[in-house]
Order: sequence, then structure tokens, then C-alpha cells
Amino acid sequence: MVGRRSVSELIAANDLDELIREIDRLCEESAWDALMDLRERCARSHESGRQMWPAASHAEHRLALEAPGPWAGAVVTEGAAHLGLGPLSEVAASTHTWAELWPYLPEGPLVGVVAAERVVRGEMLVDDSRLVTHEIEIPLAVQSWEPTYAVATYHSWKIEAPAPTIAAAAAVTIPGTGFVGIGPGPETAALADVARSWVTTSTGTSRAVGVSGGALDAIAALGATGATAAPVVASDALALIAWAAASGGAVGRRRGAAAGRATAWWTAAVLCGLDDDWPPEPAELGNAIAELEWWVWSPAGPSVGWACRIAVADPIDGLAWALDAVDHA
Repeated sequence: MVGRRSVSELIAANDLDELIREIDRLCEESAWDALMDLRERCARSHESGRQMWPAASHAEHRLALEAPGPWAGAVVTEGAAHLGLGPLSEVAASTHTWAELWPYLPEGPLVGVVAAERVVRGEMLVDDSRLVTHEIEIPLAVQSWEPTYAVATYHSWKIEAPAPTIAAAAAVTIPGTGFVGIGPGPETAALADVARSWVTTSTGTSRAVGVSGGALDAIAALGATGATAAPVVASDALALIAWAAASGGAVGRRRGAAAGRATAWWTAAVLCGLDDDWPPEPAELGNAIAELEWWVWSPAGPSVGWACRIAVADPIDGLAWALDAVDHA
């Protein structure tokens, strides 16, 4: 290209806009080695008094998303693309198979995270000897009682991560009074932690309560007068929990679907009393969550922003808990 300046010249000129355009051009040309070189030069730009970190971060995102395995796997490192749309472990796993990535992943904990991301997307890696040395707590295969998890679709400059579609039954009205609170406990802590990133990295709130009674009583204990609720199957509730835990809310950075699934397992284990011997035996957890009564609920009026509102009851012990997590941009 006539007049196309080198990366060194662009860095020297502090021309971040043109560096971003150069990243686009290199992706269009599939010039992956050149893009790796741009990324490395921009990452070291502070040595000459420049701050080209945004270009380095975007180059890493594009490599993980669009480049073949040797380049995509190589950039999946701690702290990479820290200004990007989400963790590179998920970005790379969203467009590459495990076989395409694993030979090129730098050794470390992110190897297991990438594997877990591929599992969420349907790969079965339970017999993969390459993962024996990595501490992966929950099964490397989605169980029959788990949902089809909602996963993110990454693009060059945006991400699509819609909430799962839940086919709820007919709604019922929430009672206004009559509940007996039981105070905070591990169950309320686990539920509130589902949307932790909404609170810590975005603008959201997350509250959970426990009561002696049923799921509707727990929702009422949140002050949800005039709200409606509907029962759902356990897998739908897990899908909603995993989606919320995977996201960063309205403005926070996404955590990834693997983190979401792990949080769903932990939350379910706590609610079923199976968290003492972690991780629980998969079949036992699946049977236990099926014995609980799961609900989704919503307050009166239009739904605005991000929301994860769940209630769950243990009919045997006569206890119930409810979560109200919201984030308005």
C-alpha cells in the first residue's frame, strides 16, 4: 500500500487511531505474524514513553478471535487483552476447538479454563490425558441434567451475550406478608455472589434472603409487593445463574461461560447442602437439585436493564431463598 506507515512510525507518532486501522488491515490480510509483531511493539511502547496499550489489547483480542490456533492459543495469557470485551480464554474458545488450541496454549491455569470453555460449548474432554495435571473441579462434560448454557458471541468490536430464554409456567401473585426470615447463611451468600461482578465492576446490586416457608414467601421477603412468579425446571434456573455469573453486568468486564458454569454448580451445591465435600458427585447433585422447587420472578412494571431474579424452596425442610440482582446502565 502506497503511503502505509510502519508500526514503528505509527508508535513514534502516537497515532493510536491509525494503529487500530492497521490491525483491521492485517486481519483482512491474514497477516498473523505481522499482527503479533504489532502487538508486541505496542505492548513495549512504554519503553519509549508511548502508551499504546489499547492497540496491544485490541490486537490480542483479534488474534484470539480470528487467527488460527498457533496465534490464537499463544496470546491466551494472564492479563492479556485487559481492555477487551472478555477473557481471551473465552474469546479463543468461542471460535476454535480444543484440538486447535491446546498445542499452543502457554502452560498455566488458563489451559484448564480454555478446556472448560470448550466443554460449555459441547466438547467432551473427560478422557483427555492432556488435562490430568490441571486442577479442574467440575466435570469436563456437560451432564444430562444441566442446561444448554448461554454462551457469548464475540465480534471485533462488540459482544452478544443474551440471557437464556426460559419457558416459565403461568405466573402467580406474590403474597405481601406472612413470611418468617431465617437470617443470612451460606445459601443467601451463594445466591448473592451469583451477580458479584455486577456489584464490584458495574453499577448493580444483589440481595438474597432466606425464610421459613416457600419460594413465594422468600420473594415477598425481598419487599417485592405486586410481583409475579412462575415455577421453572432446575436446569432453567441453572442456566440463568450461569448467565449472570458469566457476565459483567451493564458495564463490567465479562468473566466467561466457564466461570458461570462453575458458579452455577457451587450455588446449587450450597442450596442442596452438598458443598462440604467439594466438588459434589455429579449424579448426586443432579438428583438433589431436582428435589428443590425453582422459580423465576419479576416485579410489577416493565423490566429495565440486567436482571437475575430466582427463588428456590426446599419442601422437605420448609426453607426457601430468593435472589434479586439487577444492574441498570
